[in-house]
Amino acid sequence: MSGTSSTSSDDKADRRTRVTVLVALAANLLIAVAKAVGGLLAGSPALLSEAAHSVADSFNEVFLLAALRRSRRPADKRHPFGYGKERFFWSLLAAVGIFVMGGCFSFFQGAEALKNGAEEKLSGYVAGLIVLGVAFVAEGVSLLRAVHQVRRQGGGTDGMRDPALRTVVAEDGTAVLGVTLAAAGMALHMVTGQVVWEASASLGIGALLVFVAYHLGREARDQLIGEAADPETAARIQDLLEAESEIDSVEALFTMKTGLDTALVAARVDLMPGLDSEQVEEVADRIKRSLAHAVPEADEIFLDITDRPAHEARESPAATGERGGA
Repeated sequence: MSGTSSTSSDDKADRRTRVTVLVALAANLLIAVAKAVGGLLAGSPALLSEAAHSVADSFNEVFLLAALRRSRRPADKRHPFGYGKERFFWSLLAAVGIFVMGGCFSFFQGAEALKNGAEEKLSGYVAGLIVLGVAFVAEGVSLLRAVHQVRRQGGGTDGMRDPALRTVVAEDGTAVLGVTLAAAGMALHMVTGQVVWEASASLGIGALLVFVAYHLGREARDQLIGEAADPETAARIQDLLEAESEIDSVEALFTMKTGLDTALVAARVDLMPGLDSEQVEEVADRIKRSLAHAVPEADEIFLDITDRPAHEARESPAATGERGGA
């Protein structure tokens, strides 16, 4: 019953995240076209940088939609621990997209403007500022939608644990700041006649995108290479194991996230003396069932019964056993 309830809750969260991503995608596609047309007509490097930013974000939303669909596929023979890490892989691609398509192009536009200069007519400035105003409103609406979902899912770390939602919040927040920088640079260029202001805005947008891409990429990398479960979860598992009357000591405990809300647990434990082989098997099975019920994210649980000293156990993280829910 608990597993069914958890799955239903996860499906609802995924549906809300999918809507949030689709809202962001629609906003970015509309804004990308408007910025590109306005930037070409006005000859504005800052506006063209923002167009590249919106194009990158649009591609990233497609990656995130793929992550939501593919990460929920059930385990099979080729992937016995499921496809949960697909969520982290596509989030990594989104971070790379922000860096390459957004950050690098913005640096290029800023450098070109400083090198060759840029001339704009008053009508170009006006059109550009109108486009940026529309973009600010659209990006702001998308950001509010994403922040609202984060709050619905607990806020803070809990609300941001989904890499897809975290990426949308980072993209929309960066877009709002980027539009503000672009508008400021364009306005100062119009007032002073100095292109350095708009070029600086373009370079600032590039630096902002590279910073966001680095942090999103680092988080996705940590999860892809085998990040441990949250310290609170690991501590709870440790306490539950130590509370079992048949366990003399927990020699080693290893956890690894296998998806957004699933984790693998491997523990090496020393049982109380006096148990025969049949009793050991029954106790191990009961402990795994109890642990799976108490910690729903413990999707796979492996117990290794050993009499070896703790320092020897920690040298070998391998563990054997059956699936926790069996």
